[in-house]
Amino acid sequence: LHSREVVARVVEAFGDTVFHTVIGRTVKFPDATVAAEPITVYAATHAGAEAYRQLARELIARGDVA
Repeated sequence: LHSREVVARVVEAFGDTVFHTVIGRTVKFPDATVAAEPITVYAATHAGAEAYRQLARELIARGDVA
């Protein structure tokens, strides 16, 4: 509940500049760090990996990629 409230306030404050993709916390992220691999390689089918791919798609769609 608290996380949703925080997201709502961030969106209220920053509007359309906030990305739609939310990357949730998971034990897979520190596991991937210990394995010295990106999450998209370490656990390619995990929801966390998909969230990062979705965020990349949002960045590309906005033209925010150099």
